[in-house]
Amino acid sequence: MTRRLHLITGLVLFSYLLLHMLNHAALLISIGAADAMLHAIYPWVTSAPVTALLLDSLVLHVALALLALWRRRTLRFTGYEAAQYLLGFCLPLLLLPHVAATRVQDSVFDHAWGYYRNLLVLFWQLDPWQGVLQATLLLAGWTHACIGLRFWLRLQPWFATWAPLLGVLAMALPLLGLAGMLAAGNEVSLRLASEPEYLARILAARPGAEHAAAAAAVANQMRLGLILAVLLVLAARGLRFLLRRHAGQVHLAYPDGRQVSVPRGWTVLEASWLLGYPHASVCGGRGRCSTCRVRVAGAGSSLPPPGPEEARVLARVGAPSDIRLACQLRPTGAVRVAPLLDAALPSGALLRFRAPRLLGEERPVVIAFVDLRDFTRLSEHKLPYDVVHLLNGYFRAMGEAVEAAGGVVDKFIGDGVMALFGTEGPPDEAAACRAALAAAQDMSRRLDRLNQAAAGTGETLRIGIGLHLGPVILGMLGHGRTMSVTAIGDAVNTASRLEAACKQYGAELVVSEAVLAAAGWGLAGEPHELAVRGRRGVLPVRAFTSAAALQPAGASSA
Repeated sequence: MTRRLHLITGLVLFSYLLLHMLNHAALLISIGAADAMLHAIYPWVTSAPVTALLLDSLVLHVALALLALWRRRTLRFTGYEAAQYLLGFCLPLLLLPHVAATRVQDSVFDHAWGYYRNLLVLFWQLDPWQGVLQATLLLAGWTHACIGLRFWLRLQPWFATWAPLLGVLAMALPLLGLAGMLAAGNEVSLRLASEPEYLARILAARPGAEHAAAAAAVANQMRLGLILAVLLVLAARGLRFLLRRHAGQVHLAYPDGRQVSVPRGWTVLEASWLLGYPHASVCGGRGRCSTCRVRVAGAGSSLPPPGPEEARVLARVGAPSDIRLACQLRPTGAVRVAPLLDAALPSGALLRFRAPRLLGEERPVVIAFVDLRDFTRLSEHKLPYDVVHLLNGYFRAMGEAVEAAGGVVDKFIGDGVMALFGTEGPPDEAAACRAALAAAQDMSRRLDRLNQAAAGTGETLRIGIGLHLGPVILGMLGHGRTMSVTAIGDAVNTASRLEAACKQYGAELVVSEAVLAAAGWGLAGEPHELAVRGRRGVLPVRAFTSAAALQPAGASSA
């Protein structure tokens, strides 16, 4: 609940900051345009409900940051976390003097001072140091907001697609705001040079020293209060650590033999941070991403039951009972933990492990291998551009056929394609086999259309397709950015052998009888017994001259 409240208050403050940034950007037009925009939104922003919402959000956001600092078991921060905390506590120190000089002066003492025409003269002529602080405040607030938004949004499935555009906007808006301030500074300089009385009018509107001192005193008291609050939390953390050291220790053991003892109440993730053990955690230990999950072994009494938030995340990823979130689990006794994800992987790869099968799952699937016949002969007299164009058209046709039937393309291997059917949802051999056979038919038809489109070139594309049903191990395999879901096992090798047998039998499709039987399509086609290396006995298969002619049992050809 506190994390959700922290997010809500942050979004409220970000909305105000965004509006402020856009108002700064209006300075690129003119000071008058920016003041006109400010004049239009000022009555709404200063209304009682909005003022209360902004003040409450600011106070609550800072209070929740202090609470988060108190709840941390260790002060070891990642780079992003350190920047977020440092900016979060420095921002009020920079913001309060600005608020006192503008909003307080206007609302409490009824001065119309907080407009660009006045403040820009102050920033550029009377007190340039204030202009530097204002620009620093602008950049610091925007950076703090963007870090927080990134922590929240990067867990969304669409974030990877839109991240480049969001990054451009995150860079462009503060640049526009700063450019507006620079353009307005030049405008101020020109007006002061051309209108000697302009400075006198601004000084006449400036609040009196008494009011300014009163507003500054309030701001200084609030700044001092914030500094004391941070110091008090840090002192309380130190006292808590000393007390818990005497209250008992919890021992954790890791797969590589390392062990660590931490006070009761620490999470497994905090223990890993203290030990320096590499432990994945995309969301920073907020219980949102599930990338910190561990397999736990130990006495049942040492493992408190999952709380509501942890239970919801574990249910979403379909985790078994011995899997827990390291950032939420606070063991009360000795346990052995094994992190499931490689902390060295980039966050994008880690987030793809939300489905439990990506960590390793054995299930029956249909494997399809497709190979382009005589490609070496076809390509040896073509220009490189023609070869790439030919292959892309072929890959697109085969990939679309696989996806239209509900399968997934596992990989492209040279001029070949490996596809899987039955990887999603509960295991259903019959549905997977029917989907694979339908895909083989579609591949043959699409290849015919490719050949018709290329009529007159003297080249005809031919393919061989091998289909086999069997148990495989599904998992996310590879390294770094090349990681992808793939299948390994004897059934994969067998499917590859069936595709190679297409040449032996002069066929476009060779399918194991197990696929046809499970699909309920009957045992049509030319029967063969295929010897497969590594398997005892022979494998009954059926060969088809054209996959497009394949029909379910009892169906008539169109």
